[in-house]
Amino acid sequence: MKIGIFICDRYKNCAGGKCFRAVQNREGAFSIYSKDTPLEVVGYTSCGGCPGGNIEYAPEEMIKNGAKAIHLATGMVVGYPPCTRIRYFKNFIESRYNVPVVIGTHPIPQKYFIVHDKLKTWEGSGWSELTKPTLVYEDMRRRYD
Repeated sequence: MKIGIFICDRYKNCAGGKCFRAVQNREGAFSIYSKDTPLEVVGYTSCGGCPGGNIEYAPEEMIKNGAKAIHLATGMVVGYPPCTRIRYFKNFIESRYNVPVVIGTHPIPQKYFIVHDKLKTWEGSGWSELTKPTLVYEDMRRRYD
């Protein structure tokens, strides 16, 4: 299974360590893939910065490289503030490129969970559905701090 990953441009210098560890261990949003199926990242880039200009073009290259799904990184959900365009990005990519988009990559780190819980960031507006693949349990969240 080949996948592409988009990260928030605020984190464009991220080396991807948490995402790649989660790919290898099938944790967070990557738990949907069987450990028996090889998983390969064929594209890793930022959205291009607000309003996400790279979302328009980069999926095409990922798909040409064999991507069968695209992930919008956990950083888009846990950033301060979370990406306000994440739903649009998902809908656009799925509609334009006919490839499934998964919200999230690695498990949400506990330190982000604590702050967003205090801020009540993820209450209402469908955030529980967006955080579901990466919220996991506290012990695993701590391992991604």
